[in-house]
Amino acid sequence: MRALIRTGSSNTPTYTATHPPPTSTSDPTNYIIRTHATSLTRGELAWPEPLIPSIPVPGYDLAGTVLSIPSAPHPTGGAYTFAPGDEVYALTSFSGLGNAREVSVAAEREISLKPRNVGWEEAATVPLSALSAWQALFVHGKLEPVFPAKGESRNEGKRVLVTAASGGVGIWGVQLAHQAGTTVVGTCGTSNVEFVKGLGADTVLDYSKTKLLEWVGEDREKRGFDVVLDCIGGQTLEDSWKCVREGGRLISVAEPPDSKTPAEGIKDGVQSTYFIVEADGAQLGEVTKLIEQGKCSGVLDSVYDLAEWKEAFERLEGGHAKGKVVLKLI
Repeated sequence: MRALIRTGSSNTPTYTATHPPPTSTSDPTNYIIRTHATSLTRGELAWPEPLIPSIPVPGYDLAGTVLSIPSAPHPTGGAYTFAPGDEVYALTSFSGLGNAREVSVAAEREISLKPRNVGWEEAATVPLSALSAWQALFVHGKLEPVFPAKGESRNEGKRVLVTAASGGVGIWGVQLAHQAGTTVVGTCGTSNVEFVKGLGADTVLDYSKTKLLEWVGEDREKRGFDVVLDCIGGQTLEDSWKCVREGGRLISVAEPPDSKTPAEGIKDGVQSTYFIVEADGAQLGEVTKLIEQGKCSGVLDSVYDLAEWKEAFERLEGGHAKGKVVLKLI
């Protein structure tokens, strides 16, 4: 079958039409899925975990149709949740093969039914980015994952900052924090200000015109944050420490916050977390509900055929993509 592979420790993939497809005997505990689309993540060709398999394949978002269920008995003794023909999507394990291949696999705990109101390419933009934001806000940030009508939220009065709010994780951080009833501030460049406002940000700071630390410092009590989701790292992460309210939380998906702890200016009781997103079909199912209700959506920058992988990675690594870059396989 057609596939994109990483050879050895190389960061340069290779396109092949002779990659061996998975079988029920080689993966008895996994679903076999016909891949319709996968999305790429900036920097993923430098990740060490995906080099564990002997023939590594990139692309950890999966949108496709179930071909067969696991051949092994269900570990609980019951029936498997999904059936052949089901349209599903998932974030699959970074230690396994990715999904830039015509037929892929996924474990039941990784899978959710695809939102009925979106196509394959848009569905492929969702899992990794949405789950990263979900876990940052609701697992590590301790916000309540409830999305009632405005004015009825258990998160009323909470303030959330999302840096790089127009990026893959930032897009979902803004949407989920907004739907959860918090006051959301996002940072981005000039060309994306209106876009981030449209995602639900109450205030958008153009980093080319406004210094985050200076803006917060004008009235730290009023403008400080209960949760900061930093998607940039570096100096922005260091500055973010000083933007968190007393007892608040600083969550980073870019690098460990402890490495950027300033010598002074941190409020009492601020907690920090760095994490790598984990596959979770149940959480993805909650995201699916929000998409089907029209409350959230993935953002599709561009679509390329698998054979056009070079152009896809060039678009991705160029730093100008708004949303996700997707490879289609059908």
